[in-house]
Amino acid sequence: MTKIVNHWIGGKTVEGASGTYGPVTNPATGEVTTKVAFATVDEVDAAVAAAKEAFTTWRHSSLAQRTSILFRFRALLDAHREELAELITAEHGKVHSDALGEVARGLEIVDLACGIPVQLKGELSTQVATRVDVAAIRQPLGVVAGITPFNFPAMVPMWMFPIAIACGNTFVLKPSEKDPSASLKLAELLAEAGLPDGVFNVVQGDKVAVDRLLEHPDVAAVSFVGSTPIARHIHATASAHGKRVQALGGAKNHMLVLPDADLDAAADAAVSAAYGSAGERCMAISAVVAVGSIGDELVAKIRERAEKVKIGPGDDPSSEMGPLITAEHRDKVASYVKGAADEGCEVVLDGTGFTVEGYENGHWIGLSLLDRVPTTAKAYRDEIFGPVLCVLRAETYEEGVALINASPFGNGTAIFTRDGGAARRFQLEVEAGMVGVNVPIPVPVGYHSFGGWKDSLFGDHHIYGNDGTHFYTRGKVITSRWPDPSETPAGVDLGFPRNH
Repeated sequence: MTKIVNHWIGGKTVEGASGTYGPVTNPATGEVTTKVAFATVDEVDAAVAAAKEAFTTWRHSSLAQRTSILFRFRALLDAHREELAELITAEHGKVHSDALGEVARGLEIVDLACGIPVQLKGELSTQVATRVDVAAIRQPLGVVAGITPFNFPAMVPMWMFPIAIACGNTFVLKPSEKDPSASLKLAELLAEAGLPDGVFNVVQGDKVAVDRLLEHPDVAAVSFVGSTPIARHIHATASAHGKRVQALGGAKNHMLVLPDADLDAAADAAVSAAYGSAGERCMAISAVVAVGSIGDELVAKIRERAEKVKIGPGDDPSSEMGPLITAEHRDKVASYVKGAADEGCEVVLDGTGFTVEGYENGHWIGLSLLDRVPTTAKAYRDEIFGPVLCVLRAETYEEGVALINASPFGNGTAIFTRDGGAARRFQLEVEAGMVGVNVPIPVPVGYHSFGGWKDSLFGDHHIYGNDGTHFYTRGKVITSRWPDPSETPAGVDLGFPRNH
């Protein structure tokens, strides 16, 4: 019997009423294992209404109450991490170790949320004038929504809702319809931890659900992670409806390798960062820029390592890389490799014909490596979101940085070098929001914020860290004067209030 994934509204599972369902496949077999209900506008409205009702009391809950719930949620999440990872592997396809890593990175943000009282401390200035004090506090927004991608079905929601809830907001999550089961498991664990009904809700679905959240008058803010075209649409639409928006878009992350770099370490990093999670992550290194005469040697080292990566089902402990999420996505990724030679690329490795014995219907693709890629090639210009690594050549450091800065994306970047001066110069000159120095995937720890520049971010706030707390709260300044009990009223003064 096919499993059905429904909504979570008001603290319980709610069966979909639309009669419309989307297929969820096991990427390793191509078999449809699950159906996910697609929400109607009325069902989205019901979730927002539940969140709005819960906000009336949750906003007044003590910080101690919120954090005690989050501490219990953290313990439950830790206890169920294997189960959650298995759900991720079954629907996304990533290998089990990678799925466990995803859960661990989500736990980092839960840890941050457990310490939210420190982040929400206000400011107080006493005696700014005679018996006048000024205080600054931060208050929750209300109902906030999260729209999350398929590549990290547990981690990205946990980049959002723990901080939002800890700040006193209520939350409506619209996860990817491609791998929705993790969202319901998170909802169940939150309920078990004692989170009041309606504080966290999940609506499954497609564009209908997304568009309703963007325009709903009771949704105060929207967080999004996904592709740049959709991020731009989310930002424009939600902003036009008066909402606060953080919309994280796509990427084309570059790794600059200088002639003095440890080429073995650089090759290891390039393979890990380009092909880990089958390249389906916005922080993947998809372009290596080899400076000077090291290009041929670096490409040879990358090829040597890439050819040894074992591809197979995510639940096979020996697998290092799994399949892609859907057959359609696999075919799109393959098209960039098949057309690369015609655009002037040297195809060093072509993974488009790869399959796994016994799993021939899975969404398989092998590792592809393209060398001497011109900046005009589609494989370079587009975010491929698959295991395809482009190598470009630059004569000098300056040429390499100029090449990187010419990209419309600015999510993450890295430099590999033994020269501290070059590394320092790079981190100041490169136009990207996250920079790694001999670190290929510079995803910040939970107490620093994640976010890019240029077409990789729409909105003023990065996600989690201090930016997350500020995004999910708004400031209020209170100026107060309490007369001394011995004073008598001074009478009416129509002049401008004086602080001196």
